[in-house]
Amino acid sequence: MFGLGIWELLVILGIVVILFGAKRLPMIGEGLGGMITSFKKATKKENNESPAVQDTVSMVEEGKKEAS
Repeated sequence: MFGLGIWELLVILGIVVILFGAKRLPMIGEGLGGMITSFKKATKKENNESPAVQDTVSMVEEGKKEAS
């Protein structure tokens, strides 16, 4: 996982606890989880719209071929 060992992860976690405090970590986790969820929804929405975009691109490409 990104070339990080268990000791490096523990040091990073320790620094995060020192900077933000143990009481704020759940709020930070919720915020990160919400951001990941909204990112996943946005990418799924983009994938659902992509066939229409692909159709438009193929029409434009066919128009270029006919014009040539």
